[in-house]
Formats: sequence, C-alpha cells, structure tokens
Amino acid sequence: MNIGIIGSGIVAQTLAAGFEKHGYQVKLGTRNPAQLDKFVTDNPSIQVGSFADAAEYAELVVLAVKGSVAESALEMAGAENLSGKTLIDANNPISDEPPVNGVLQFFTEQNDSLMERLQSRFPETNFVKAFSSVGSAMMVNPQYSQGRPSMFICGNNNDAKKQVGKILDQFGWEIEDMGSVEAARAIEPLCMLWCIKGFNQNHWTHAFKLLN
Repeated sequence: MNIGIIGSGIVAQTLAAGFEKHGYQVKLGTRNPAQLDKFVTDNPSIQVGSFADAAEYAELVVLAVKGSVAESALEMAGAENLSGKTLIDANNPISDEPPVNGVLQFFTEQNDSLMERLQSRFPETNFVKAFSSVGSAMMVNPQYSQGRPSMFICGNNNDAKKQVGKILDQFGWEIEDMGSVEAARAIEPLCMLWCIKGFNQNHWTHAFKLLN
C-alpha cells in the first residue's frame, strides 16, 4: 500500500520510518524539502514531494502537522486527492500559549474537536483519529513489560477504522474503538494528560492502557 504523509516534523518522520519498516511505500509531503535532507539520506527509499504530491500518491493518508495548520495543509493537499481515502489524523488542537503547570492549552472547546472540524471541511475523506495520545518515540512497536498499550481511535467509517486497526496491530498496539467522530472530543485531550507527566516529571515514554 502507498502511504502519503502530510508533514515533515518528528511525528511524520517517525511514522514514515515505521511504515517503511513494515513494508509500505511512503511519500512525505512538505513545504520545506530541505528540512528532510538528513532523513532522506538515512531513508533513501522514502520519497518526498509537496502536500498534493503525497496525497495524490497515497492509498492511505496520514496527517501529522501542527494542529493550527491542519486545515490549511489539507487544503494544499487538495480535496480531490483526499476524496474517498482513509486519513489517519494524528493531530491535536494545541494552542501557541504555554502550558499551565504542565497542562497544555487547546484552541478547541469541550464540545468540539479538531477532527470534527476537519471532517466537516472534508466530508468525502474518511478520518480516523490515531497516534494522538502518545509521544513519537513510542508510536512504532513500543515495548512494555505490561503488554501492548492501548490506542484510542474514532471515526465515522467502519471500514476505514478496520484498515487503520490492521496498521495499529502491525505497529504493536491494542485497538480501542471509541466510536464516531465526536469521540475525538475525549481522545484529543488525552494528549494533555499524557504531557503532564512529561512536563512535570520529564518522563516521555509512557502510554495508556485500558483494562476491561
């Protein structure tokens, strides 16, 4: 499967390397190709192009940019290149204001989410929230003595969630499907909770586990 990743930061690079590790063909979309020079040197089989190039190339799209520019990045990728495709939304609506006692600030309200805004703006794309509640260092095949950690996902299209679930299984996660897009209102704030331990204790390798 061809994977198009919109973004060029550490999350995008980590997921690109993870997809390549598991046998996928990957193209990174960026506005600044020079930012990826070292990454491409280290990973020569991963292609680089514009946001639109990556989206057009993709059978499955990953959005991994700063939350405040997520909508504009998808606009540059092109709605026609995203239509009918599964899109993994790895973003969180983190505002530019600094954390308060380790608690991030969001630009969304309690009864809203970034993913809902994006799904509304691009209704022909099948958004699935994933990778938003853990740091990049642990996104691909994390190893914990307690077993597989939980990845919380949501989205309106069940087939898209099954497709993402297969990827998450390859990447070493236990999938917890929280339902439709509105569940992103609960999943996105897990980023806040995850980061408190990081900011206050300088511990950045933890993950969530749902016990049934």
